Amino acid sequence: MAKSINRVRDFFRANNLDIEIRELPDSTRTAQLAADAVGCALGQIVKSLVFILDERDTVLALVAGDRRADPFKIARALRASTVRIANANEVRERTGFAIGGVAPVAHIGDAIHTTLLDDSLLRFENVWAAAGTPHAVFPIALATLQKLTDAQAAEITLREEQAK
Repeated sequence: MAKSINRVRDFFRANNLDIEIRELPDSTRTAQLAADAVGCALGQIVKSLVFILDERDTVLALVAGDRRADPFKIARALRASTVRIANANEVRERTGFAIGGVAPVAHIGDAIHTTLLDDSLLRFENVWAAAGTPHAVFPIALATLQKLTDAQAAEITLREEQAK
């Protein structure tokens, strides 16, 4: 079992949450693969995307699987000059997870400055998120996820017609 999965599991225990992490034989590296693996709507998959704000602060954007994050909307929501997607090394350095398995919780250190929640996720009561590897996911009530991550809901994605 991967150390990163254990870190997520330990986070749940420390927060008195009975959440089952599902380790799957098939990859859940993409939102579509994850949705297919667990049998849910694509939008119910939460993508944990890491952005760099003004070349200094780290922003975690929790985005619905059927949407694309919009850096301009993220910058506007945070009143930042610049926002860019983090590269693979920055993601691992700032969260402790590799791309494709970034959990929305249990990051190493305190690198995450702000967490934004894609307001399109509010259409779901329950969602699925990565649990530390590209083969592990967990179900969670959206309200619980928002509380655990202290995420503020905002319009941070492209409109559906723009995302295609």
